[in-house]
Amino acid sequence: MTVQTARRFRPLVVLLLALPALWMLLQALFWPQQLGADPAKQVVDQTGQWALWMLLLALSVTPLRLLTRQGWWLVYRRSTGLAAAAYALLHGLAYAVLLLQLDWARLGHELSERPYMVVGSLALLLYLPLALTSTHAAQRRLGRRWVQLHRLVYLIGVLALIHLTWLKKTGLYDSGGYVLLFAGLMAVRLWGRARRPQS
Repeated sequence: MTVQTARRFRPLVVLLLALPALWMLLQALFWPQQLGADPAKQVVDQTGQWALWMLLLALSVTPLRLLTRQGWWLVYRRSTGLAAAAYALLHGLAYAVLLLQLDWARLGHELSERPYMVVGSLALLLYLPLALTSTHAAQRRLGRRWVQLHRLVYLIGVLALIHLTWLKKTGLYDSGGYVLLFAGLMAVRLWGRARRPQS
């Protein structure tokens, strides 16, 4: 596939990335019974799960380029990254609105009592500068600093996995698969960097 062909498919990719959110919205509006006995908690859980999947998908773009030696994968890097940030924001909003009813005193209590909340909130905050500087104009303006700034996505990945592990309270039983996938993606990146000619 050429870069031009990949760009033609970008609107379809964006639609596919948005489908989980659209499906959750339809469920909440028309079929809340499908969300179980506690629809609010289910929405929070689903948005969090999709936020993690979208993050891993965004982090897989460069490894796919390295493994397939096809540069057109990079066409979808920004779309997947913004999707990860959007689902993380939806996760945070769903928690604040549906479970806490925007009770900021209760939110402060949760942050002080639950370490996984602090870690998750930090990951969400780190998304903000990445989303705000995701444009080509920002990339040109920041130059090399743009690359350094967007390396925060690796820290976000680590924080998201810690958030999930502490939240489930079962060690790596629930998060082990995500951790292995994240480690594999990082290993491919390190392998690609090691193969890069040194200037």
